Amino acid sequence: MAVALVVVAAGVSLGLWAAAGGDGGSTGPEAASTRGAAAAPSTTGPDGDASPSPSRSHPLSETPKTIPAVREHTPARGPGWRPEKGDRVVVNDPALADEGRLVAGELGLSYAGEKGDRRAGDLRLTLNDGKGANPESYVMTVGDGRVEISAPAEAGVFYGTRTLKQETHDGGTAPEGVVKDEPAKPVRGFMLDIARKNFTAGWIEDRVRELGDLKYNQLGLHFSDDQGFRIESDTHPEVVSEQHLTKAQVRRIIDLAESRHITIVPEIDSPGHLGAVLDAHPDLQLRTVQGSPVQGAVDISKAESADIVDDLLNEYAELFPGRPWHLGADEYQALVRSDPEASFPQLAAAAREKYGSGATVADLTTGWLNDRAATVREHQRVPRAWNDGFFRGGSVQADEDVQVAYWTGKEIGARAPLEYLEAGRKVINYNDEFLYYVLGEPQTFVYPTGQRIYEQWTPRVLRGTAAVPARYDGQILGGSFAVWCDLANAQTEAQVAAGIRMPLRATAQKLWDPDKPELTWTQFRALADRLG
Repeated sequence: MAVALVVVAAGVSLGLWAAAGGDGGSTGPEAASTRGAAAAPSTTGPDGDASPSPSRSHPLSETPKTIPAVREHTPARGPGWRPEKGDRVVVNDPALADEGRLVAGELGLSYAGEKGDRRAGDLRLTLNDGKGANPESYVMTVGDGRVEISAPAEAGVFYGTRTLKQETHDGGTAPEGVVKDEPAKPVRGFMLDIARKNFTAGWIEDRVRELGDLKYNQLGLHFSDDQGFRIESDTHPEVVSEQHLTKAQVRRIIDLAESRHITIVPEIDSPGHLGAVLDAHPDLQLRTVQGSPVQGAVDISKAESADIVDDLLNEYAELFPGRPWHLGADEYQALVRSDPEASFPQLAAAAREKYGSGATVADLTTGWLNDRAATVREHQRVPRAWNDGFFRGGSVQADEDVQVAYWTGKEIGARAPLEYLEAGRKVINYNDEFLYYVLGEPQTFVYPTGQRIYEQWTPRVLRGTAAVPARYDGQILGGSFAVWCDLANAQTEAQVAAGIRMPLRATAQKLWDPDKPELTWTQFRALADRLG
């Protein structure tokens, strides 16, 4: 009889990662309950309940297979843990109620709230006193028939539940042992252009759920451009496109995102890309010395231009509670002329009046960025702008706290990433060669592949394919995959979701851990397919 027990127990443990080529929990007969007598000998635990005892009948557990991969796992002997009907989710702090209820619903468990007793099968979520620790870090301990996820902040606990959800997906088992995990980068983002293409609220909510399970923590919404203005406005309803999100819909998206510890990063791009606003206010459109209108560009020499943009910034600061705020600042068409001062004398005159006799149109444009940064700063927001909104030389420089969203090295007067890093600026990686999914593949863009991101990109690869020196790693806050809708009808919502599926997973992996992954691309793709 003892021999039979050993054989059965070994079958349970060895079957943990047997499915999908070693990437998942087994769903065959060997995957029966890990809490029954056949799974392992039982002992009476310190709380008087029966719990499995680690035994030499169990080989050492294997590292869990998740996306992104956990960064450290200490193996142990034991049957692991699988959610079963009647098991509880308990917490040590009421602040974890949302995380507890969410994972309980996902795993089919009951949420029991704050409990001090310990039972077999418990999933316990705890806040600890990890002062100075990364608030997104967590420790997950699987043993004695229970799981405990402990972290210094709610975000870390949530990420631990994402790991557990993946481990137990489709009948899988969380392996015995201890996971210690944390992200390499504090900014792990996805940016969506809803200005050029109207995405439904339901589609965006589906992406929020997907991003949450992949441990992303930012969702950028570029909702104003030449083609559309896509969120309801009370201060300037005349600029809003017919197809748009209501504020009620946006609030539901924000609430869902907050439940997944995702911050929404709004972007009203200016002083370029304001075509939808200018359609309703043509008197504010920039015109050349010959009187020709300049597409999407607002005349920054007019006080009314600043007034309307600040009205919108102030209004949406009340809607979006997160601290990051994207101000755009890219591709102001006045600065693509060979002689901006001659082409736009009104801008040149305004620059000299504001900044002195030697000031240029570029100085006035930088001053516009700083003024908009001051507007959002009054709402305790942290401003960021596209790298081509920062200009070399000049008498006016962008404020030091404006973060650089680095996307291109192709603009006029292109500046290498090192220029920003050597100046001490914080940078977020939007490298258009790897992270730009541009609908219809216009100009030189091609749809990025997950494999190329997985095998060649890291957060230090800011431009092209070469990485900046490691000494600047701390200034690179993270990165963001971006969907741009230049040719809005080139793909449906469903096609976009399918097209970005593997790039999102690869980007999540490299932002969580930029080192060379242990899995090959083929193994990673198979894991993604198994996890869904």
